[in-house]
Amino acid sequence: MANAASMREEAETLAVRALGFIAGDPELLPRFLAITGIEASSIRKASEEPGFLAGVLQFILAHEPTLLRFAEETGTPPAAVGKALRALPLGNDDHERST
Repeated sequence: MANAASMREEAETLAVRALGFIAGDPELLPRFLAITGIEASSIRKASEEPGFLAGVLQFILAHEPTLLRFAEETGTPPAAVGKALRALPLGNDDHERST
């Protein structure tokens, strides 16, 4: 069984792939930016914030057609996206949160 650090690294890699998927789609990117309130020029800085990558995966998971297209185009099982989300900070209640 993979350790927590390895699982988190794999989850981060998947989330970065998901961000690339979103950024490369002319319909998804504006929706992602509108929902998150992030400006396109600020994505790199925002990506350094805790929970950003979890938010990317939450965005993918929130719309089944998007999830299925991401899964098909990347060869990722849809269930792996939810599993990756749970391995990231702020992806579930098991991670420390700042107040």
